[in-house]
Amino acid sequence: MTQSTATSTVINTIAASALRESKSRQWLASLALDFSCTALGTQLRRTRRNGPLTVQKAFYPEGRDCAHIYLLHPPAGIVSGDELHVEINLDDRAHTLVTTPGANRFYRARTDANIGISKQIQITTLNVKNQAKCENFPQETIVYNGADGFNTVDIHLTNTSVYLGWDITCMGLPSSEQLFTQGQYSQLNRVFVEGTLQYHDRIAVTAKNNVLHHPAGLAGNSVFATFLVYAPQQLNKSQRKTAIAAMRAIVENNQAQKHISITDIDGLLVIRYLGHHAEQCKKFFLLLWQIVRPLTVEKQATQPRIWYT
Repeated sequence: MTQSTATSTVINTIAASALRESKSRQWLASLALDFSCTALGTQLRRTRRNGPLTVQKAFYPEGRDCAHIYLLHPPAGIVSGDELHVEINLDDRAHTLVTTPGANRFYRARTDANIGISKQIQITTLNVKNQAKCENFPQETIVYNGADGFNTVDIHLTNTSVYLGWDITCMGLPSSEQLFTQGQYSQLNRVFVEGTLQYHDRIAVTAKNNVLHHPAGLAGNSVFATFLVYAPQQLNKSQRKTAIAAMRAIVENNQAQKHISITDIDGLLVIRYLGHHAEQCKKFFLLLWQIVRPLTVEKQATQPRIWYT
């Protein structure tokens, strides 16, 4: 064996070992949940999982017609190379409320040039069929300085579906003086109604594009969030106006006009928060949920027990 051949063999062995080590540090996880409406109420009919994503069981604090589900991710965060796929399917007339026990985290990405794996991906898909009701309320997502994250939420609805859901994103940890000054993060939200794209919202924050600080971007705010409400059968145009007026009154009473905006986009209510505090955002969103939940799912807004722990 020549010296060049031996050197090449050593390099290839080191590269293969590094790649195996990198892959061993990856989580390629998926979780799919199927819900059906039965004579016994909404049932978690089928669970398909791979990797560290799971649920314990369905809880029924409001009665058998609404199944509460807690999505569990034991690693409690997403690192370089991780891909998390969550799919939630609701058959006709099923009703579920989905949440998480704690914050999601996109940690600082690895920067190993030899391996080239830095991207951190989470994709959530919700399929809500006729007269089904889906409430999707995960805890906030924290994006650490130096992360390389991509988060997508795709919502597929029908003309008779009901959807209430939010996402809350925190860029860095300003309270700990850990600002987001490096890395990149993209958030994509899409709503499809009867297969047609009705809502497309994407934000890409990088250390270079200045979206975090530009007046037309996040204007220096570290927390941004969106709360979507879709219930065309329960809220016609006139009823939406009444609901929006009630929500805006709540916003004004809490002097939150500079943080909260409410828009009606062809029957889809889009409520946005921009500020510095996830807890403040959740407080405002919960107040607005108390307005829209009785109108859309005919239940009072009662916080899941897990939110108190």
